[in-house]
This record gives sequence, structure tokens and C-alpha cells, in this order.
Amino acid sequence: MKIVKLLLILVTLTMLSGCVLTKLVSVPTRVVGAVVSIVPVVGNTAHDAIDEVADIIDEVPI
Repeated sequence: MKIVKLLLILVTLTMLSGCVLTKLVSVPTRVVGAVVSIVPVVGNTAHDAIDEVADIIDEVPI
């Protein structure tokens, strides 16, 4: 029974690993973009560029 539970947990983690790994990178990137957007004049441009990069990271098929 222990082996079945362990196997089920490992399979679940394997299926979720791609999504979790990309979120670990893209969420902090989006936070930095939000903070940078406060800067006058160049903030919105930098935020848009960072947001595009975060979208690309989310699409990476890991």
C-alpha cells in the first residue's frame, strides 16, 4: 500500500513539474515588471517587455 501511494505521488509530481517550474520563474519576473512599471517615463515600456518575456517562459514545454 505504501508503494502505491508513493508511486501515485511521484506520478502526480511528474505531471505537474513543467507547470510548477515555469511558474517559479515567471511569477518573480512578473513581480519585477510590476515594480519597474512605477518608474516614470520608461516604466511602462520596461513592464511590457518583461511581461512578454514572462509569457514566453509560460509557454516553454518542460
